[in-house]
Amino acid sequence: MTFDSFDIKSLIRPVIDFPKPGVIFRDITPLFQSPRALRLVADSFAQRYVEADFTHIGAMDARGFLIGSIIAYQLNKPLILFRKQGKLPADVLAEGYQTEYGEAFLEVHADSLCEGDSVLMFDDLIATGGTLIAAANLVRRMGAKIFEAAAIIDLPELGGSQRLEEMGIPTFCLTQFALTER
Repeated sequence: MTFDSFDIKSLIRPVIDFPKPGVIFRDITPLFQSPRALRLVADSFAQRYVEADFTHIGAMDARGFLIGSIIAYQLNKPLILFRKQGKLPADVLAEGYQTEYGEAFLEVHADSLCEGDSVLMFDDLIATGGTLIAAANLVRRMGAKIFEAAAIIDLPELGGSQRLEEMGIPTFCLTQFALTER
């Protein structure tokens, strides 16, 4: 199958004033309700990374889990879960960060990675980059490195991809939206 950004964009639902007034939330659930679209997204990522040199996939809570787990399965890579505070049962490392909606903490099991590991990080969307930057800081605290940060959607006007690039983290997104695009 050939990836078509327009088809994918047409299946990402804009939700006006969610979770707060003035925000257009990008809802990816319609994309996951279409087997063809989900296959296009998964295959696009799998083809990009099938021969890439990384050891783990890191998936961001919660929508990053959806695509990250599929790609981890397809590429036979270990999956590392980056969770919101208080969701992991064992010893964790935590990192605070700013989101477009407020302040939050991201956690990962402290024994998830070792020095020399390389992580391909997945989220559904890159907005301010806060979640992925927090995850990158956690990865680096464990002695591992970041291979790339990937997402279905980029909101370039919010600067997250640029912030990641400035930290030396390459980014890849399948599509992008302007903030006012519906």
